[in-house]
Amino acid sequence: MRAVNLLLVPVLLLLLALPFSRGRYNDDFDDGEDIADFDDNDFAEFEDMNEDGAAETETAPPPRASPSASLPEEEEDEDEATVELEEEQDGFEESDSNDQDMYTYDQDEFEGVRDMDKPGHSMKDNKLIIHKVPPHLQNSWESYYMEILMVTGLLAYIMNYIIGKNKNSRLAHTWFNSHRELLESNFALVGDDGTSKEAVSTGKLNQENEHIYNLWCSGRVCCEGMLIQLKFLKRQDLLNVLARMMRPACDQVQIKVTLNDDDMDTFVFAVGTKKAMAKMQKDMQDLSEFCSDKPKSGAKYGLPESLAILTEMGEVTDGVMDSKMVHFITSHADKIESIHLSDQFSGPKVMQEEGQPLKLPETKKTLLFTFNVPGMGNTSPKDMDSLLPLMNMVIYSIDKVKKLRLNREGKQKADRNRARVEENFLKQTHAQRQEAAQTRREEKKRAEKERIMNEEDPERQRRLEEAAQRREQKKIEKKQMKMKQIKVKAM
Repeated sequence: MRAVNLLLVPVLLLLLALPFSRGRYNDDFDDGEDIADFDDNDFAEFEDMNEDGAAETETAPPPRASPSASLPEEEEDEDEATVELEEEQDGFEESDSNDQDMYTYDQDEFEGVRDMDKPGHSMKDNKLIIHKVPPHLQNSWESYYMEILMVTGLLAYIMNYIIGKNKNSRLAHTWFNSHRELLESNFALVGDDGTSKEAVSTGKLNQENEHIYNLWCSGRVCCEGMLIQLKFLKRQDLLNVLARMMRPACDQVQIKVTLNDDDMDTFVFAVGTKKAMAKMQKDMQDLSEFCSDKPKSGAKYGLPESLAILTEMGEVTDGVMDSKMVHFITSHADKIESIHLSDQFSGPKVMQEEGQPLKLPETKKTLLFTFNVPGMGNTSPKDMDSLLPLMNMVIYSIDKVKKLRLNREGKQKADRNRARVEENFLKQTHAQRQEAAQTRREEKKRAEKERIMNEEDPERQRRLEEAAQRREQKKIEKKQMKMKQIKVKAM
């Protein structure tokens, strides 16, 4: 029995220890909390330390104490608790004093703080100052004046483009409708656009751009063709419209008639405003060469003082300016810019950077008419209809030039003038033609030397060099023979 009692003592001690440890765990994890969730809080580090201490107490079970010794231990624990409370109160008092020392401040360093602590001080004395937002940062229409101006300008340009384009088109079709009957009665083909191989009369104007319209007519006696060009102002361009306010201009109608070679005699003649004649004499190749005299007044033939005449010879002026032609010109002097009749027409002077051309320009027997549309830019459809008598003058001029023939003296003078112009041209281009010939000879020699050097056979290369030397020797002998002949003739 004693042995059994000795075995029961450790078992009873283990049974007493198990409820104590189970209560510890139940106190720490109450309400069914999970240990893993408890470890994931913000103070997991400190909780690990507490858990280590708890584990140590659990592994070492407390010694069994007698009831008589438990009372003095409880009294000692109460005394220790009172001492700890007193020490904590002393610590709080010391921390309060330290906090007051930390928040003490220098009066010189922080001005006005004492006044704010006073009970009479109020926040009404500290007024909140609100600054106004600058105008350029405010969200108003004034901030977008540049964008508004740009959009307004763009809309104005688009509106002007549409209005100007429509007006030019309306004026062009008004002119064509008023002249169509006259043109169809004098030409077999009116309005060929040149797109088809066979000539087809379309009966329509060909629009080159928003302010230029073309009309090609052909199929008439003594006339290869007639090109009519309506040059309107750039009404579709807003900048051009603004520039025209400072410098007014007018619309123009240019008519170019190309005659056959046998249907016009050899002469050059022009009539028009003084300003236009001076400009054409300076710019046009034929007028500058054959009409070297200054423009003469047309008062002798009954023309207005505003018009001047350029002519190659007086006989041409007498033949062209008959009574009917003078009537046309005087009746519509305000609409006539220039009338240019020439068998040597080649257009404006050709200005080349590398000197003058080596050949005379090709010439055509041409009649060129330039008419100003009334209105000085403010053209109306009635102004386009008023140009119909001038078209009648063009048709009359074609027939007049075909019938005009110079007498024998006038013909000889015209031929001498053309020979003189050709001779002057050859003299001016003689040095250039020599340079061109020398350049061609040098290029020929260089090509021949390259061919000899590229020959692989030495024997053949030698024979080619000997042949080149013989040719050079023959050229030198020919030059010497010519020099001897010239000396004999001089003697």
